[in-house]
Amino acid sequence: MRRRILRTATIGLVLAIAALVVPDSAVKSTEVALVKVDRANGVDLTPDVVWILAVGSDARPGEDMTRSRGDALQLVGMDTRTGAATAIGVPRDSWVPIPGHGYDKINASLYFGGPQLLGQTVGNLVGIQPDYVFISRFKFFQAMIKDIGGIEVDNPVAFDDTYLKPQGFPQGKIHLGGYDAMAFSRIRHNLLRGDFDRSANQQRVLRGIQAKVRARADVPGFIEKGVLSVMAHLSTNLPPAELFRLAQAMAQVEPRKITSCVVQGGIGNIGGASVVLPYVDMARRLGNEARNDATIEHC
Repeated sequence: MRRRILRTATIGLVLAIAALVVPDSAVKSTEVALVKVDRANGVDLTPDVVWILAVGSDARPGEDMTRSRGDALQLVGMDTRTGAATAIGVPRDSWVPIPGHGYDKINASLYFGGPQLLGQTVGNLVGIQPDYVFISRFKFFQAMIKDIGGIEVDNPVAFDDTYLKPQGFPQGKIHLGGYDAMAFSRIRHNLLRGDFDRSANQQRVLRGIQAKVRARADVPGFIEKGVLSVMAHLSTNLPPAELFRLAQAMAQVEPRKITSCVVQGGIGNIGGASVVLPYVDMARRLGNEARNDATIEHC
Protein backbone atom coordinates (compact mmCIF):
# COMPACT_ATOMS: atom_id res chain seq x y z
CA MET A 1 0.00 0.00 0.00
CA ARG A 2 2.84 2.36 0.88
CA ARG A 3 4.51 1.65 -2.46
CA ARG A 4 1.22 2.30 -4.25
CA ILE A 5 0.84 5.70 -2.56
CA LEU A 6 4.37 6.75 -3.50
CA ARG A 7 3.83 5.66 -7.09
CA THR A 8 0.55 7.56 -7.26
CA ALA A 9 2.21 10.75 -6.07
CA THR A 10 4.86 10.32 -8.73
CA ILE A 11 2.24 9.79 -11.44
CA GLY A 12 0.75 13.17 -10.62
CA LEU A 13 4.04 14.92 -11.19
CA VAL A 14 4.23 13.42 -14.65
CA LEU A 15 0.61 14.18 -15.47
CA ALA A 16 0.25 17.80 -14.55
CA ILE A 17 3.39 19.25 -16.09
CA ALA A 18 3.04 16.89 -19.01
CA ALA A 19 6.64 16.44 -20.07
CA LEU A 20 8.43 14.37 -17.49
CA VAL A 21 9.05 10.89 -18.89
CA VAL A 22 12.12 10.72 -21.11
CA PRO A 23 15.09 8.38 -21.59
CA ASP A 24 18.17 9.33 -19.58
CA SER A 25 20.18 9.82 -22.76
CA ALA A 26 17.58 11.88 -24.59
CA VAL A 27 18.03 15.33 -23.05
CA LYS A 28 20.25 17.54 -20.95
CA SER A 29 19.36 19.51 -17.84
CA THR A 30 18.85 22.63 -19.93
CA GLU A 31 15.86 21.00 -21.65
CA VAL A 32 13.37 21.51 -18.80
CA ALA A 33 13.02 23.92 -15.87
CA LEU A 34 10.58 24.34 -12.98
CA VAL A 35 10.79 27.76 -11.33
CA LYS A 36 8.98 28.95 -8.22
CA VAL A 37 7.60 32.46 -8.68
CA ASP A 38 9.09 34.95 -6.21
CA ARG A 39 5.75 36.23 -5.01
CA ALA A 40 4.60 32.72 -4.01
CA ASN A 41 5.22 31.86 -0.37
CA GLY A 42 5.70 28.33 0.91
CA VAL A 43 2.90 26.38 -0.72
CA ASP A 44 0.27 24.95 1.60
CA LEU A 45 -1.15 22.32 -0.69
CA THR A 46 -4.13 21.50 1.48
CA PRO A 47 -6.62 22.80 0.61
CA ASP A 48 -5.28 25.47 -1.75
CA VAL A 49 -5.47 25.54 -5.53
CA VAL A 50 -1.98 25.33 -7.07
CA TRP A 51 -1.23 27.13 -10.34
CA ILE A 52 1.52 26.21 -12.83
CA LEU A 53 2.26 28.16 -16.01
CA ALA A 54 3.40 25.58 -18.58
CA VAL A 55 5.53 27.03 -21.38
CA GLY A 56 6.96 25.57 -24.56
CA SER A 57 10.17 27.42 -25.41
CA ASP A 58 11.20 27.99 -29.02
CA ALA A 59 14.82 28.60 -28.01
CA ARG A 60 17.37 27.48 -30.58
CA PRO A 61 20.25 25.14 -29.68
CA GLY A 62 22.66 26.98 -27.41
CA GLU A 63 20.12 29.63 -26.42
CA ASP A 64 18.86 29.99 -22.86
CA MET A 65 15.30 28.64 -22.95
CA THR A 66 14.38 30.71 -19.89
CA ARG A 67 15.21 33.94 -21.77
CA SER A 68 13.67 33.20 -25.16
CA ARG A 69 10.16 33.74 -26.50
CA GLY A 70 7.61 31.28 -25.17
CA ASP A 71 5.72 29.43 -27.90
CA ALA A 72 2.97 27.68 -25.94
CA LEU A 73 1.34 29.17 -22.84
CA GLN A 74 -1.06 27.17 -20.65
CA LEU A 75 -1.99 28.26 -17.12
CA VAL A 76 -2.86 25.03 -15.29
CA GLY A 77 -4.64 24.96 -11.93
CA MET A 78 -5.21 22.00 -9.60
CA ASP A 79 -7.59 21.84 -6.65
CA THR A 80 -6.13 19.47 -4.06
CA ARG A 81 -9.48 19.28 -2.27
CA THR A 82 -11.51 17.91 -5.18
CA GLY A 83 -9.07 16.59 -7.77
CA ALA A 84 -10.32 19.13 -10.31
CA ALA A 85 -7.94 20.76 -12.77
CA THR A 86 -8.23 23.34 -15.52
CA ALA A 87 -6.07 24.81 -18.27
CA ILE A 88 -6.44 28.39 -19.49
CA GLY A 89 -4.73 28.80 -22.84
CA VAL A 90 -3.21 32.18 -23.72
CA PRO A 91 -2.30 32.83 -27.39
CA ARG A 92 1.40 33.62 -27.59
CA ASP A 93 0.85 36.70 -29.79
CA SER A 94 -1.47 38.39 -27.28
CA TRP A 95 -0.67 42.13 -27.21
CA VAL A 96 -0.47 43.09 -23.52
CA PRO A 97 1.35 45.43 -21.15
CA ILE A 98 4.58 43.88 -19.86
CA PRO A 99 5.73 45.40 -16.54
CA GLY A 100 8.68 47.67 -17.19
CA HIS A 101 8.64 47.16 -20.96
CA GLY A 102 5.48 48.77 -22.33
CA TYR A 103 3.22 46.82 -24.68
CA ASP A 104 4.45 43.77 -26.60
CA LYS A 105 3.48 40.22 -27.45
CA ILE A 106 2.98 38.32 -24.21
CA ASN A 107 5.63 35.72 -25.04
CA ALA A 108 8.27 38.48 -25.21
CA SER A 109 8.07 38.78 -21.41
CA LEU A 110 10.06 35.54 -21.11
CA TYR A 111 12.82 37.12 -23.20
CA PHE A 112 12.75 40.38 -21.26
CA GLY A 113 12.65 39.00 -17.73
CA GLY A 114 12.67 35.22 -17.65
CA PRO A 115 10.07 32.97 -15.97
CA GLN A 116 9.34 35.47 -13.20
CA LEU A 117 8.27 38.25 -15.58
CA LEU A 118 6.36 35.86 -17.83
CA GLY A 119 4.45 34.53 -14.84
CA GLN A 120 3.64 38.08 -13.70
CA THR A 121 2.50 39.14 -17.18
CA VAL A 122 0.21 36.15 -17.72
CA GLY A 123 -1.04 36.56 -14.16
CA ASN A 124 -1.91 40.20 -14.80
CA LEU A 125 -3.98 39.22 -17.85
CA VAL A 126 -5.91 36.34 -16.27
CA GLY A 127 -6.00 37.68 -12.72
CA ILE A 128 -4.26 34.61 -11.26
CA GLN A 129 -0.55 34.73 -10.46
CA PRO A 130 1.05 31.28 -10.98
CA ASP A 131 2.93 29.62 -8.15
CA TYR A 132 5.35 27.96 -10.57
CA VAL A 133 6.53 28.33 -14.17
CA PHE A 134 7.41 25.14 -16.05
CA ILE A 135 9.44 25.48 -19.28
CA SER A 136 10.51 22.81 -21.75
CA ARG A 137 12.15 22.73 -25.16
CA PHE A 138 10.39 21.02 -28.05
CA LYS A 139 13.19 18.46 -28.32
CA PHE A 140 12.41 17.39 -24.76
CA PHE A 141 8.71 17.28 -25.60
CA GLN A 142 9.27 15.03 -28.62
CA ALA A 143 11.50 12.67 -26.65
CA MET A 144 8.85 12.34 -23.94
CA ILE A 145 6.09 11.53 -26.44
CA LYS A 146 8.27 8.90 -28.12
CA ASP A 147 9.23 7.31 -24.82
CA ILE A 148 5.62 6.79 -23.71
CA GLY A 149 4.68 5.24 -27.04
CA GLY A 150 2.85 8.19 -28.57
CA ILE A 151 -0.56 9.59 -27.69
CA GLU A 152 -4.11 9.69 -29.04
CA VAL A 153 -6.03 12.92 -29.60
CA ASP A 154 -9.45 13.79 -30.96
CA ASN A 155 -8.85 16.20 -33.83
CA PRO A 156 -12.03 18.18 -34.64
CA VAL A 157 -10.90 19.50 -38.05
CA ALA A 158 -8.42 18.22 -40.64
CA PHE A 159 -5.47 20.57 -41.24
CA ASP A 160 -1.93 20.63 -42.60
CA ASP A 161 1.16 22.83 -42.83
CA THR A 162 3.51 23.16 -45.79
CA TYR A 163 6.63 22.99 -43.64
CA LEU A 164 5.77 21.08 -40.47
CA LYS A 165 3.20 18.56 -41.75
CA PRO A 166 2.49 18.73 -45.54
CA GLN A 167 0.49 15.49 -45.51
CA GLY A 168 -1.68 16.90 -42.75
CA PHE A 169 -3.69 15.56 -39.83
CA PRO A 170 -7.07 13.94 -40.58
CA GLN A 171 -10.21 14.65 -38.61
CA GLY A 172 -11.11 12.22 -35.84
CA LYS A 173 -9.15 10.18 -33.31
CA ILE A 174 -5.52 10.01 -34.39
CA HIS A 175 -2.22 8.67 -33.03
CA LEU A 176 0.66 11.10 -32.64
CA GLY A 177 4.32 10.20 -32.26
CA GLY A 178 6.94 12.61 -30.96
CA TYR A 179 7.36 14.77 -34.05
CA ASP A 180 3.67 14.74 -34.93
CA ALA A 181 2.67 15.79 -31.39
CA MET A 182 5.09 18.71 -31.67
CA ALA A 183 3.71 19.70 -35.09
CA PHE A 184 0.10 19.30 -33.93
CA SER A 185 0.87 21.68 -31.05
CA ARG A 186 2.70 24.30 -33.11
CA ILE A 187 0.81 24.63 -36.41
CA ARG A 188 -1.44 27.68 -36.69
CA HIS A 189 -1.29 29.16 -40.21
CA ASN A 190 -3.77 26.75 -41.80
CA LEU A 191 -6.11 26.65 -38.84
CA LEU A 192 -9.40 28.51 -39.20
CA ARG A 193 -8.88 30.49 -35.98
CA GLY A 194 -5.09 30.54 -36.00
CA ASP A 195 -3.53 31.10 -32.59
CA PHE A 196 -6.77 30.27 -30.78
CA ASP A 197 -7.13 26.84 -32.42
CA ARG A 198 -3.45 26.15 -31.85
CA SER A 199 -3.83 26.79 -28.13
CA ALA A 200 -6.85 24.44 -28.07
CA ASN A 201 -4.77 21.79 -29.86
CA GLN A 202 -2.08 22.14 -27.23
CA GLN A 203 -4.70 21.35 -24.60
CA ARG A 204 -5.75 18.27 -26.58
CA VAL A 205 -2.14 17.08 -26.57
CA LEU A 206 -1.89 17.61 -22.79
CA ARG A 207 -4.98 15.44 -22.35
CA GLY A 208 -3.47 12.77 -24.59
CA ILE A 209 -0.27 12.72 -22.56
CA GLN A 210 -2.22 12.44 -19.34
CA ALA A 211 -4.29 9.54 -20.65
CA LYS A 212 -1.24 7.60 -21.87
CA VAL A 213 0.79 8.05 -18.69
CA ARG A 214 -2.15 6.99 -16.54
CA ALA A 215 -2.67 3.93 -18.73
CA ARG A 216 0.96 2.84 -18.29
CA ALA A 217 1.39 3.90 -14.68
CA ASP A 218 1.19 0.35 -13.34
CA VAL A 219 3.78 -1.06 -15.75
CA PRO A 220 6.70 -2.15 -13.51
CA GLY A 221 9.48 0.44 -13.54
CA PHE A 222 7.71 2.89 -15.86
CA ILE A 223 7.14 5.68 -13.34
CA GLU A 224 10.37 5.07 -11.44
CA LYS A 225 12.40 5.35 -14.63
CA GLY A 226 10.66 8.56 -15.58
CA VAL A 227 11.15 10.25 -12.22
CA LEU A 228 14.82 9.32 -11.96
CA SER A 229 15.36 10.74 -15.43
CA VAL A 230 13.53 13.94 -14.55
CA MET A 231 15.54 14.50 -11.39
CA ALA A 232 18.75 14.04 -13.40
CA HIS A 233 17.77 16.63 -16.00
CA LEU A 234 15.52 19.08 -14.15
CA SER A 235 16.71 22.62 -13.44
CA THR A 236 14.74 24.03 -10.51
CA ASN A 237 14.89 26.38 -7.54
CA LEU A 238 12.63 24.12 -5.48
CA PRO A 239 13.93 22.00 -2.60
CA PRO A 240 13.22 18.24 -2.79
CA ALA A 241 10.56 18.41 -0.05
CA GLU A 242 8.55 20.97 -2.02
CA LEU A 243 8.88 18.91 -5.20
CA PHE A 244 7.41 15.96 -3.32
CA ARG A 245 4.52 18.05 -1.93
CA LEU A 246 3.85 19.36 -5.42
CA ALA A 247 3.82 15.80 -6.75
CA GLN A 248 1.27 14.86 -4.10
CA ALA A 249 -0.99 17.71 -5.20
CA MET A 250 -0.73 16.72 -8.84
CA ALA A 251 -1.46 13.09 -8.04
CA GLN A 252 -4.97 14.02 -6.95
CA VAL A 253 -6.06 15.27 -10.39
CA GLU A 254 -8.99 13.27 -11.81
CA PRO A 255 -9.31 13.16 -15.63
CA ARG A 256 -13.10 13.48 -15.54
CA LYS A 257 -12.73 16.75 -13.62
CA ILE A 258 -10.43 18.45 -16.13
CA THR A 259 -11.75 21.51 -17.99
CA SER A 260 -10.04 23.87 -20.42
CA CYS A 261 -10.64 27.14 -22.30
CA VAL A 262 -8.63 29.48 -24.53
CA VAL A 263 -8.67 33.25 -24.07
CA GLN A 264 -10.19 34.71 -27.24
CA GLY A 265 -9.51 38.06 -28.87
CA GLY A 266 -9.45 40.12 -32.04
CA ILE A 267 -6.72 40.17 -34.67
CA GLY A 268 -4.74 43.35 -35.19
CA ASN A 269 -1.60 44.68 -36.85
CA ILE A 270 0.90 46.66 -34.82
CA GLY A 271 4.20 47.80 -36.30
CA GLY A 272 3.68 45.48 -39.25
CA ALA A 273 3.25 42.42 -37.03
CA SER A 274 0.06 40.41 -36.65
CA VAL A 275 -1.06 40.33 -33.02
CA VAL A 276 -3.93 39.04 -30.92
CA LEU A 277 -5.89 41.68 -29.03
CA PRO A 278 -7.08 39.54 -26.11
CA TYR A 279 -10.51 39.97 -24.61
CA VAL A 280 -9.33 41.01 -21.17
CA ASP A 281 -12.82 40.73 -19.72
CA MET A 282 -12.99 37.09 -20.84
CA ALA A 283 -9.52 36.36 -19.44
CA ARG A 284 -10.53 37.82 -16.08
CA ARG A 285 -13.85 35.94 -16.11
CA LEU A 286 -12.05 32.64 -16.66
CA GLY A 287 -9.61 33.52 -13.89
CA ASN A 288 -12.39 34.48 -11.49
CA GLU A 289 -14.32 31.31 -12.29
CA ALA A 290 -11.36 28.98 -11.83
CA ARG A 291 -9.52 30.74 -9.00
CA ASN A 292 -11.10 28.96 -6.02
CA ASP A 293 -11.75 25.47 -7.41
CA ALA A 294 -9.79 25.03 -10.69
CA THR A 295 -13.06 24.56 -12.59
CA ILE A 296 -14.49 26.39 -15.59
CA GLU A 297 -18.17 25.82 -16.30
CA HIS A 298 -18.17 27.32 -19.78
CA CYS A 299 -15.84 29.20 -22.11
